[in-house]
Amino acid sequence: MQRLHRVVSTVLLSSVLSFGLLTSGCDKGPQPQAQRQAPVPRVSFATIQPHSVTLTTCLPGRTAPFRIAEIRPQVNGLIQKRLFTEGADVEAGQVLYQIDPASFQAVLDSATAALKRSEANLPASRATEKRYGRALTEKAVSSQDYDNALAALRQVEADIQYNRATVTAARINLAYSRVTAPISGRIGRSSVTEGAIVTAYQPQELATIQQLDPIYVDVPQSTRELLQLKKRLQEGRLDQSGDNSSNVELILEDGSLYPHKGTLEFSDVTVDPTTGSVTLRAIFPNPEGLLLPNMFVRAQISEGNLEQAMLIPQQAVSRNQKGEPYTLIVNDRNIVEIKPLALDRATGVNWLVSSGLEAGDRVIMEGRQMLRPGTRVEAAPFQETADGPPPEDGPETAAKAPAKEGA
Repeated sequence: MQRLHRVVSTVLLSSVLSFGLLTSGCDKGPQPQAQRQAPVPRVSFATIQPHSVTLTTCLPGRTAPFRIAEIRPQVNGLIQKRLFTEGADVEAGQVLYQIDPASFQAVLDSATAALKRSEANLPASRATEKRYGRALTEKAVSSQDYDNALAALRQVEADIQYNRATVTAARINLAYSRVTAPISGRIGRSSVTEGAIVTAYQPQELATIQQLDPIYVDVPQSTRELLQLKKRLQEGRLDQSGDNSSNVELILEDGSLYPHKGTLEFSDVTVDPTTGSVTLRAIFPNPEGLLLPNMFVRAQISEGNLEQAMLIPQQAVSRNQKGEPYTLIVNDRNIVEIKPLALDRATGVNWLVSSGLEAGDRVIMEGRQMLRPGTRVEAAPFQETADGPPPEDGPETAAKAPAKEGA
């Protein structure tokens, strides 16, 4: 029995030693792949360089007629005829309505007759005044008789002046019976028809004429944007020299570009207290009559050229939990760094950076996932793909074609 116990103990001891030898032999073999050193991340970068950029502001607005005239009668009367077609173009001086002229013609005839009667009495009154003047010199008549003759002459002359003014007024009223167009333009619908009674300077207009070529476009601009523009001009960062500084392009409601360019006329001097904005007015040619009053449009207003502008592709910009923009760059030692940014506006597929970037910074375009500041990377220049944005929108070629701001 004791012998059997010794045999079993010997076998167990041998098994333990064999397992230990096998385990120690495995430890000396190759390490698992998971325990190897992680590979260096690969990223692609774009080098930031300053460029000259044409800054534009896209603002919503509405069209307004260049000139507008509300047609109202200047005399009382009955409308005999309407002499225009609604919605047609009319010329300045064209007769639009004919008011019954009979009463005005009668007044003119009466005033003309009174004038002729006064003028007929003038020669006799003058002759009488001269005779009494000579007789007074010879003491043949009294001073009172001469004074009466002189007063009669003055009375006739005054009657002539009064009757001439009456004739002029009657002739004007007769002319007012023909209601004419004060300006050239397109006339709208008529609010009266033949047989309607109208009064002088009534509140209800008979029709409205609007001159549509050229045409105004009024757009509001916030005072904040206006102050920023003035600040850039004062600092000398924005150049408004050249003909393009006042050019305005128009985008219609269907998204198409209006074929004619306009010019910026003026900026209002009063701030709207309800919106905190001022009104900018541009003028556009409208030979085809494509633009109508009160149409909604978007105006792209050129602010000027910004020299030494820093552009960064939008895909290279991220935001932290507070919504603050930042980008990752690769320094000269291929170490990842983070840079907070201050963005001005979108310019095509790029952001215009106010501060945070310097010339020569290499911003990471691809391979940004799971990167942290301080990580060593393997960096290579970013290459545009066939499905990517066009080359002229990239920061490398922004100097070749000045970028314009998107909506």
